[in-house]
Amino acid sequence: MHNQQLTLGLINVAGGILVLGSYAHGLITHPANRDAIWGGVPETIKPLYTANMLFAAAGYLAFTYFALFRLHPDNAQLANLSGYKVFYIIYALILLPSALWMPLTYAALGHPDSSLYYWAVRITLAVVGLASLGLLGVLLSLHSSESSPTYWLAVAGSVFFCIQTAALDGIVWSTFFRV
Repeated sequence: MHNQQLTLGLINVAGGILVLGSYAHGLITHPANRDAIWGGVPETIKPLYTANMLFAAAGYLAFTYFALFRLHPDNAQLANLSGYKVFYIIYALILLPSALWMPLTYAALGHPDSSLYYWAVRITLAVVGLASLGLLGVLLSLHSSESSPTYWLAVAGSVFFCIQTAALDGIVWSTFFRV
């Protein structure tokens, strides 16, 4: 494995621990408020969220597999970008704000008079959504001799991830979130 791929793998492991840890901590420490993190999303939309969460998670695995194991850093020619290392930035902009989302949401719910937390939650989701769209753009702009099924699976996975992060979380959830 190339050093750049190893670095990206470490970013994913550390970021994944932070994200999953923040979710576990939030759910364990706020068992009575679990419904509150839905942010007021109507019951009729929740099944769409649940279904797409599964596709988005599978999509994350698909594009991460491609970036880590199928795309060699020396062959990663990206349009107008600095190469493979751009994945470091994109993944950090997805994972770090994702780890902040649940703690900020519970902080906003606990301080309904403070608009600071409310806007911090919305900005956090916007950053994740924009980074997800950036990832899709990077995948589509790759100049690679290999246009494999794994590549197209990564692109499809990125689309579902964008639906979740940019559309459902960044727009729909943020629209309904009130404190």
